[in-house]
Amino acid sequence: MTPELDRRTFLKVAGATAVIIACGGAGQKATGRISIYSALNESTNNQLFAAFTKATGVEVSVLPLAAAGDLQTKITAEKNNPQADIFVGGSSEFHDPLGKQGLLEAYQSPNAKDVAAQFKESSGLWTGWYTGIFGFISNTSRLNKDIGGKKPATWDDLLDPAWNKKLILPDPIKTGGGYIFIATQIFRFGRDETKAMDYMKKLHANILSYGPTSPGVITSISNGEAAGAPNWSHDILTEKAKDPSKIDLNVPKDTGFEVGAVSIVKGTKNLPGAQAFVDWVLTKEAGDLNVKLSNRGSVRKDVSPAPGAPTLDQVSLVNYDRQWATDNKTRIQKLWQSAVGIQ
Repeated sequence: MTPELDRRTFLKVAGATAVIIACGGAGQKATGRISIYSALNESTNNQLFAAFTKATGVEVSVLPLAAAGDLQTKITAEKNNPQADIFVGGSSEFHDPLGKQGLLEAYQSPNAKDVAAQFKESSGLWTGWYTGIFGFISNTSRLNKDIGGKKPATWDDLLDPAWNKKLILPDPIKTGGGYIFIATQIFRFGRDETKAMDYMKKLHANILSYGPTSPGVITSISNGEAAGAPNWSHDILTEKAKDPSKIDLNVPKDTGFEVGAVSIVKGTKNLPGAQAFVDWVLTKEAGDLNVKLSNRGSVRKDVSPAPGAPTLDQVSLVNYDRQWATDNKTRIQKLWQSAVGIQ
């Protein structure tokens, strides 16, 4: 064999190996269909999963449910007969407990090497692929009419009586956003849970309702059902793009953020397909697409943020201890229910 043919053969093998590593690991080839439980919004689901299928040939069936807590509950209930292969979206606080219960399949994707340790579980039970910053959405008309046009510079500003029954908060039991909001207050008060629960109790007086999903709350504010709501900055930006004069985004001081995760459900009926999805969602291609579709941040340093989107280094963040918030989630949720009188 000539040196030139040797070189061509090497390049072909190297290229094929690169494709295998990027989309399904070095094991069995990914084929067939996977079932995904997704906490992402519908438009992101449709385009993201279509791009995955185009890249890998693996088809997708999706159960879209924007409340990650409901998906966690469903996966737990189905532990003896798993119906999903993948759980995607929602903060890591909803994936981590499933891993501790033995309901997730550990998988260390070769592409996870590009993800910092703070954004992934060390054994591969879940891997973060996007970030989200908690901000505040205001309905411009209601804000001007009811609050005098003053946006909250701090979370304490929401205790002003002017906000009485003019706020909606994502449900802290069902949504990652609602729980992260409570945890943010705990860290903001130096882990003084008494002070944090006193804040949540006072805030409760200004809450019109607790929304079952974070995207649904944004729709409610856009429709003028209330003047404002704590919510995810990326989703607020997506809604604002529809009509910039209708709503606005600002990020109060000392806020929190999420690490959006992906995990493989234990008992998956298509492990190669599930691994291929994790591999693909961690690529730059998927990161760029997710930013374009959702305005979220990426855990990859080579993915640029969306225009106008706040970034972790631009906002004032609390010292958010994600593992503590995860390990104490059920206890804190019950503490909040007791403080505000909701069971």
